[in-house]
Formats: sequence, C-alpha cells, structure tokens
Amino acid sequence: MRETEKNKKKRMDTDARSSKPVRDGKSFGDKSERRVLKESKSLKASKLLKASKELKESKESKGSRGSKESERYQGYQSDKPSKILKEIGRDKAKDKEKDREKNKEKNTKKLKKKSLCPVSARCGGCQYLDMPYEEQLKLKQAQMQKLLGKFCGVHPIHGMENPFHYRNKVHAVFGHRKGEPVSGVYEEGTHNLVPVESCLIEDQKADEIIGTIRGMLKSFKIRTYDEDTGYGLLRHVLIRRGFTTGEILVVLVTASPVFPSKNNFVKALRQKHPEITTIVQNINDRGTSMVLGDREHVLYGKGYIEDELCGFRFRISPKSFYQVNPVQTEYLYNKAIELAGLTGKETVLDAYCGIGTIGITASAHAGQVIGVELNPDAVRDAVQNAKCNNIKNIRFYCNDATKFMTQMAEAGDGVDVVLMDPPRSGSTEEFIRAVASVKAKRVVYVSCGPDTLARDLEVFKKYGYQAKSAWPVDLFPQTYHVETVVLLSHKKADSYIHIDVEFGEGEGKIPVDSIAKRAEAYKPKEKVTYKMIKEYIEAKYGFKVHTAYIAEVKRNLGLPMYDAPNAVEELKQPRKHPTPEKVEAIKDALRYFAVI
Repeated sequence: MRETEKNKKKRMDTDARSSKPVRDGKSFGDKSERRVLKESKSLKASKLLKASKELKESKESKGSRGSKESERYQGYQSDKPSKILKEIGRDKAKDKEKDREKNKEKNTKKLKKKSLCPVSARCGGCQYLDMPYEEQLKLKQAQMQKLLGKFCGVHPIHGMENPFHYRNKVHAVFGHRKGEPVSGVYEEGTHNLVPVESCLIEDQKADEIIGTIRGMLKSFKIRTYDEDTGYGLLRHVLIRRGFTTGEILVVLVTASPVFPSKNNFVKALRQKHPEITTIVQNINDRGTSMVLGDREHVLYGKGYIEDELCGFRFRISPKSFYQVNPVQTEYLYNKAIELAGLTGKETVLDAYCGIGTIGITASAHAGQVIGVELNPDAVRDAVQNAKCNNIKNIRFYCNDATKFMTQMAEAGDGVDVVLMDPPRSGSTEEFIRAVASVKAKRVVYVSCGPDTLARDLEVFKKYGYQAKSAWPVDLFPQTYHVETVVLLSHKKADSYIHIDVEFGEGEGKIPVDSIAKRAEAYKPKEKVTYKMIKEYIEAKYGFKVHTAYIAEVKRNLGLPMYDAPNAVEELKQPRKHPTPEKVEAIKDALRYFAVI
C-alpha cells in the first residue's frame, strides 16, 4: 500500500528530529550514521563549552538570577546544563591526572638503573646487587648495631676488595623448557625454575662447567628430572673449587643409580674441562627438597678435593660443610682464635665443628681440642684432616652438640674455652646451660644469623655470660646475610659485701646447732663423676675401665649416661663391649656411690 502524503511528511519530520536523515525513504548506512553521530557529539560539546562561557557572562551582568532563556543556546537546551558542565570538567581533570602519571612513570624508568643481573628480581638471591658496595656495608653495619648494640660494642664491618665471584660452591637445579635442558635456581619460596646462564657472585669456572653439562645432555640424550612426573635422570649439579689449590669437584645428582653412557659422559666432560679433579655421582631417588641423597659413586678421581685455609690443608667431600667465601673465612677464623685468648694450656671445645676447620686452626694455640659434629661424613673428613696436618692434640666425636655438652656436664668434665659455629637456626638453651655447667671461661660465637645470635646472647646473659665485643664480617656480598664473631666471658662480681655474724647462744646470735641441722637437711647430694667410678674400680679390682663401658652399663640400667666415643676409634674399628667381669665391677661402683 502506498503511503499518503500526510504520513510521508510525518515520518520525515520524525526522522529529522531523531537526527537520522533519510534518502528516498531509507536511512543512511551504518558507517555514515556513526560518522554523523560522532560529528553531532563533537558539535554539541563545542556548543556546550561556548554556552558555558556566555552563561557566565550573562550571570555576571544579571546577577545570580538567570533564566531558561539564558540556558538555551543554538538549539541546545537542558534543564541542568551546569551539572553536565561539571561532569565534563571532571573528565578533563582525570585525563590530565593520567597524563601526569604516565610522564612520572616514564621519567622514573629513565632515572632507574638497569639491573646488573637480568634475573635478579626473580632469583631473589642477591638482594643488594644494584646497591653500591659501600652502601651495602653501611646497611649491614646499622643492622648489626641495632641487634647487638645493646649487648656489647660492635666493631666496623670487614668488607671485601672485590665483592664478586667469591662463592667457591655452586649449586644448579636442572629442568627443561620447551624440550630444551635448562639450569638455574629456584625462585625464592617456590620450586619454579629460573634459568641462569652465569652468576655475578659464583665462581666463573663453575658456571662454565655447568654450561658445558647443559649442552652435553642433548647429545647424550639424557633427560632432566621432572618433579611433577618423576621422570628424568639429572636433578642437580654441585661444584666445589679449592681457592688455593684450584682443585674442582663435580657432583652429578641423579634420580636413579642407572646412568646410561656414564663413562663416555665423564670422558667427554673431562676432555672439555681437563681442570676437573674428581667427578662423583650422588643418587637422590626421594621426592624431597633435599639436594643430596645418601648414596654416592666416584666416577673419576678421589671423590674429594683439598684446599688450604689459615695455613692448614683440608679435605672437602660433597656433603662436607666448608665456608663458601675463603678470603673472608680466613679473616673470620683468625679473628675467632685471637678473641679466644689461648695460651697453649687450655682445653677447647669446637662445637658444630664440621670438617674441623676452626678446631684445627685453634690446635696450634691450645693444650687440647675436642670437636663435635653430627654429620658423619664431615667427621670422617675432620679425622683425616687432623692426620693430614699431623695434629696430635685434637679429638673428634660424632654426636649432637647439645646432647654432647649435656653429657659432659653430667660427667663433671670441664673446658676452658668454647668455640661454636652453629647453623643459621642458632644454638639451644640446653647447650648454653651445659656450657655454664662445665664452667667455660670464654665463649667465641661465630654466627651467620644475626637474629638467632641476638636471641642466644640473651640466653647466655641469663646463665652469667656477658658479650664483650662483636666483629661483623661480610662473607656474603650482594646479599643481606652477614657473618659475625662475638666474644663472651663469664661475669665477675663488681664488688663484695662483708657481713659480720656472731654464732652461739644469746640475743642477736645465731645458734650453731640449728645451722648444722638445716645444712644437713639441705645438703646437696654429691655428684658422682666417671672419674670417681674409674678410680674406685682400679683401686678395688686392679684394672681400668673405659668411660664408654660405664656409659653402656648405665644405659642398660636406664640411667643418665655420657656416651661420646672417640670418632677416630669408632671409624677404625667397631666399638668393643665390656666383659662380664667389668660389668659387675661397674655395677658395684654404682652401688657404692648410691647411684643404684
């Protein structure tokens, strides 16, 4: 049906009002419509800004009144144009703020230095890498002053001349990315592997060897271990290098003892790096975060390296504890021996002794040294180190330091000086209490954890020891870690009070009989020592018994014991047991002293 002239006119008027022009009864296409709308909005905005200007001029001339006529401009009409103007003003202010933020961010990026290491942010190992070294030392000095200043004076921190590539122990985690083997470190607090080609604090030769191993994996078709699936062979590579000897130990940590083409692999690695001294395969088939497993196979060489420190030679195995910064370690240990104030007569206890570095260094200045360490591999190295250096006045025991000290205190044994280098977690109150029980005159505390050091100094204070001086040493440049050696000595009375007391009968006198009765009632039970038991048996039976025999009998009877067999003897041959005759003699002595 054809539309009438009236309807057609009505439709055109409606389209005109809706800003949709028509042509031959049809509207324009979408693109044209969008263009028209855009131009319309732009026109309205310009009209609105112009209107606001005229409104202001109009209101200034008419006062505060105004009218709807003054709010109408060129066909644009609104009941509340001022509200719209405010919204437009706010939008423009926001745009300006965004521009300012962008410019600020841009300028900050220009000013900010590029990091020395491309993965430092993800690795998290070198927290101070992009800070000038002098500033690092100032920061660490302030930290130590804050933590230890309340206990004693803190000396200026001892820094390094060259604070890069100092680590002689390098550990690399192996994995894969898109089918290619990669190596690096775990992102801090996670097991996400961060690929690392080279590190600014690690030994450069070690990084080079790790890169070679990474390249050899593909040609030998060796898969890296996948924690999620449990498949793959190579998990970690550990490299240790002697600072003075240059000897290099390479440890290949595998998930299985089966190592395909291992002989050819070792041969190829040695051809590329003839400087390698020994290669060891360590088997870690457990699903744990521990790096090293319990089993090892020597693939080439001796299975260990040697290094020199403080004039002594030390053997270093894959599991042995050995400080990672030999330059600073030599200063640290010499300072510890200096603070100990040894004269050549003292009995020194080296607690948490590792491979015996501090104890062996102290042996040249002491009467005798006793070393105690929980790690049996480290104890074996310590025994060998003593033999290698021809040291006769040192003994090593494989035991927990706290347990060993407690047993020494129970046995009535004494020491003059305690040298202690506990792990980052610090020592225990039981250990410190035992130190006080054996009446050690001085304690030299080497710490890699300032927080736990401050905690332990509080405990030492509780048991009568006073910190005299603290010496920070920067063993770990580019990181927030710091090593410290602290000297403690047993407190002495500052003054004495003299009291005159009259004994006897009468006013103001103290009866002697009542004192004697009270003293008898509170008389402490005499402490029976191993020495007393041994002397009793020798006097009565005519033969001697070993301390370990007494401890074994006491253990069988369910009594407290002091069992710390010499590690040297234990490693040479199995421990012998007492004969029935000696067992009965020990029991007789225990009955004599009312222990049983």
